[in-house]
Formats: sequence, C-alpha cells, structure tokens
Amino acid sequence: MSIRNWPAEDRPRERLLKLGAGSLTDAQLLAIFLRTGVSGMSAVDLARRLLDEFGGLRGLLEADQLSFSAHLGLGPAKYAQLQAVLEMARRHLAEGLERDSVLESPAAVREYLTAQLRHEKHEVFGCLFLDAKHRVLAFEALFEGTVDSANVYPRQVVKRALAHNASALILCHNHPSGVVEPSQADRLLTLRLKEALALVDVRVLDHFIIGEGAPLSMAECGLI
Repeated sequence: MSIRNWPAEDRPRERLLKLGAGSLTDAQLLAIFLRTGVSGMSAVDLARRLLDEFGGLRGLLEADQLSFSAHLGLGPAKYAQLQAVLEMARRHLAEGLERDSVLESPAAVREYLTAQLRHEKHEVFGCLFLDAKHRVLAFEALFEGTVDSANVYPRQVVKRALAHNASALILCHNHPSGVVEPSQADRLLTLRLKEALALVDVRVLDHFIIGEGAPLSMAECGLI
C-alpha cells in the first residue's frame, strides 16, 4: 500500500508536522529525506532496508559517495542533498556558539566538535579559536593523520592562533577507534601546546577527545 493511503497518524510527514521530528523513528526520518520508494517498496520500507544495510543511521550518514550511491534508491543527487543537510547542521551549531561565550555553552561546544570530527575515518586535530570573551572566532582542522595518530606541530598551532588574534582556544581531536581515553601522547601534546601558546598569551581552555558517546574533556579530568 502506498504511504499516501496510510492513516494520517502513520504517515511520516504528517506525524512530524503534528508531533515534531523527535516523534519519528530513524526509518521515518529517512523516508522523508528519500521522498519516494522504489518499485514494490514504500519510502519507509526502503528506509528500513537501507538502515539495515548500513548498520544504522550513522553508517548511512558517514558513508562515502561510492558506498552511498551503490545502494538501491540512492545516487549522486541524494548524496549531494545529504551532504548539504549535514553541512547546514554544522553551520547551525557554529552560529549558536558564536553568540555566547563557550564557557556558558559547554553542551553546545561538545555538539559542535562532535559534528565536526566524529565522522572522520582518520585522526584529525583541530582548534576552536576564541576571543577575549571566549566567543568563537573560527574552527580549523589543522592536521590529519592515520587511523590512530596525527602529527601535530605546536609552531603551526601558535601561528594560526596569532593569525586569528585569539586570546584562548580549545584543542580537539578524534579517536577513530571510538575510545576517548587520552593516551600518554595526548597528555604530553596538550602540555607542549599549553606551554607554547602561553608564550604568546593564548590560554588553552580544554582539549576534547571525540569518539563514541560523549566527548571527553581533559579539563574536567584534571589534565589541563
């Protein structure tokens, strides 16, 4: 049966408009994005099949273009639409941070950095540059490495901090393994960067490690 023939309370679009996006399942949300199904399969049925094939919503959202486009009902146009949606979400989070001090919005900082780095297949190191009132000036991914490490050069971090006229910054990197426990190398790097940046009067407020679940704050762990 076509979705348009379903009861109104079961149709994803109508349910979203009445009860909000949070009331929908992953399959229903994906069905709205897909808009149509394929021969013999409604959009919701197709969405369920895709979620099963990708191992869930995250697997689908983080798939590369080749893997994404190889599945039934998907293709380059849908991939482009999805990437646009994801980028709009990242920019929405960034605009939220720009209005206030990051110290007043710790949850927003976590959400933003997670959106920037969790999907990366290799380790990426970045910085959130802040002004004197700890408002966001810019975010930059500065170094990219392998699946388990990235070479970080303090001189380059200092250079970018000065270029942004930053008064403080938040360091961050992802662990593609998903484990957020800081390694000894992470601790030593944080100390080196803190010392190097102190020479140009730039404070390191925190160092977040992004993996599975909530990001780890090294400041909250007493490591900064």
